Amino acid sequence: MIACLQTFSCMQGKKGVWIKLPRHLIGLAETAVKEGFWFHHAEKDYLMLVYWIPKEDNTLPFNASHRVSIAAFVINHKKEVLVVQEKTGRTKGKGIWKFPTGVVNEGEYIHDGSVREVKEETGVDTEFVQVLAFRQTHKTFFEKSNLFFVCMLKPLSFEINAQESEIEAAQWMPWEEYTNQPFVQNHELLRYMTDICSAKTNGDYEGFTTIPVSEHDQQGNLYFNSRDLLPRH
Repeated sequence: MIACLQTFSCMQGKKGVWIKLPRHLIGLAETAVKEGFWFHHAEKDYLMLVYWIPKEDNTLPFNASHRVSIAAFVINHKKEVLVVQEKTGRTKGKGIWKFPTGVVNEGEYIHDGSVREVKEETGVDTEFVQVLAFRQTHKTFFEKSNLFFVCMLKPLSFEINAQESEIEAAQWMPWEEYTNQPFVQNHELLRYMTDICSAKTNGDYEGFTTIPVSEHDQQGNLYFNSRDLLPRH
């Protein structure tokens, strides 16, 4: 089989071979692996295998390497911030108040995901304002990298209805009380986040707003500093 692939590659200029096995043919994976294929990625209804033919370095694209998560900074006109205590995770049972956080779903934009997570965890309706900052880390969930976006949102409602399955408690907390928590003061990332959020609230910092853009028939969103960009469009 491999010899045939190598001959075919010379004739057709092909370098890589992909095999997409649906679930009902998964038994063929063992045979493919014995022939030199390796697993590239798996989804709920198929397994993808790949084989690199030439002796030169492999240039096939890797599987998706990142997931996207958000933290939501929601502050009201009283300078109270929306915070939660979680029922699971590292902060469980420690009395720590934190921003609502979560993972952006497949096919979901960052700004939509931040609004959804706040609604799910607290019952509060919000409007996306800006991405204030983001952090990249590696070797996290399932050994993947993570892009963590700090988003500012404007509250559209104020009554709290905490999510029973994941949230122990939720409340509007004075900003100073939140920032004075030892957990926040002793956590480098959270100190940076509070500095950025404070500067934004005081008008001394500008984050990234969003605008829909299209390219090659694909619709997406561009996040940019609209305040400092000259109006050309």
